[in-house]
Order: sequence, then structure tokens, then C-alpha cells
Amino acid sequence: KLCEGILNILEKDTKTSCQVACLEALRILSRDKKVLVPVTTKKNMQILMRLAKLETVEDPLERVSEFPVIVEALKCLCNIIFNSTVAQKLSLELNLAAMLCKLLEKCKDQQFVGDIKCFDLRLLFLLSLLHTDIRSQLRQELQGVQVLTQALESSLSVRWTEEYKIAEDRDRPPLSLQETDCAIEALKALFNVTLDSWNVHSKNESHQFRYMAAILRHCLLTTGPTEDKTEELH
Repeated sequence: KLCEGILNILEKDTKTSCQVACLEALRILSRDKKVLVPVTTKKNMQILMRLAKLETVEDPLERVSEFPVIVEALKCLCNIIFNSTVAQKLSLELNLAAMLCKLLEKCKDQQFVGDIKCFDLRLLFLLSLLHTDIRSQLRQELQGVQVLTQALESSLSVRWTEEYKIAEDRDRPPLSLQETDCAIEALKALFNVTLDSWNVHSKNESHQFRYMAAILRHCLLTTGPTEDKTEELH
């Protein structure tokens, strides 16, 4: 009942502060599988996708005041998809992976979108882990290897000197916590998407994997904000 009441409020055009508070409550409740039954409907998934700016993929991320709503909606979707097989199936029907890839594209060269990017990547990781059809869709239809590699490259602030060679700056400061978390989520999603990629056929795939290998090498030479985070990154 409480989840249904929260979603009824979120369906309406309420103030940002109210939306954030409702989403925070829903995120906590969605950790419990027992309360997810009323949440995992197509209509309710679409409410959360709209709040996460996944249904308005053509609109740029301009209103910074809306960013906390987007982040909380993505966090809710992460919990719901992790805990519900119904939600996992609905994700394929609603083409959630394609919308997440488009949102990731919109995060390029944008300020203050680190948390959006991080939870977008986490959701892509969960979808690629829990649903084999979505994993295949990411690899074959959505150019997932390229999208995720570019997200990893951006998180590591890579500078190229040659086609497959990255500039090494030994005096470079450690990554921030947010940059490290984004890189870790991108790596986890990349692992899932490339899991069955031992046999590379096309010239484009060969280029993509050489490009990715150079970034992975650079990643091993990069440090995070703490020893534990560096170890997790590597």
C-alpha cells in the first residue's frame, strides 16, 4: 500500500523536493522483495523511467535542479531490477538498455552528471548480468562495447598519443571517488557484454578490442583515492 501511495504521488507533477523524498523512501522499501509486487508493473516502471529522464532521450540534461531526482530514480530502478525477475523481463519489453545508452551519451562533456553516469552504468551492469537477451542486445544492437569503453575512457580522463597508445603521466593525482566508482561500474558492465566475445570476426571489432585493451592497461596504472578503491578498480 505504501509503495502504491508513493508511486501515485510520483505520477503527478509535484515539487522536486517532494519527488526526491518519495524516491528515497521507495529506494529503501525496494530492498525488500516482498513489497515489490505492486511496483513491478509496466506503468510503474514507466513512471520511474520518466523521472530518470529515460523517456525523454532527445532532451538535453540542462536543469541541474532535476539531477537529484534522476539519480534517485536510477537508484530505485537498480534495486527493483536486482530484486525482481518481473522487472527484469519488463526491462527488455520497455527497451530500457537502449534508453540507458542514450542517457549515457547525453552525459558526455556535461558538468555535475557524475552520479547520473555512475548509476546509469550500474543499471547497465545489472541488466547485462541478470538478463541474457539484454546482454546480447547490448553487444549486437546497441554497440555496447563502444558505449561502455567510451564511458570508461571518460572516467579515466584518457589522453591519446597514438592510435592505441595512451599518454602516461606519472605525476597525475589519483582519481576522485566518483571517477573511480564510474570506472568500476563501466568495467563490470564491459565484462558482462564481452563475456562471449572470444571469437572476434570483423575489422571493426578488432579495432574496438585493441582500443579497449589500451584503456584497460592504462586503468591498471591508475590509482584511486584509497588503497581499497585502487584494488577494486584493478
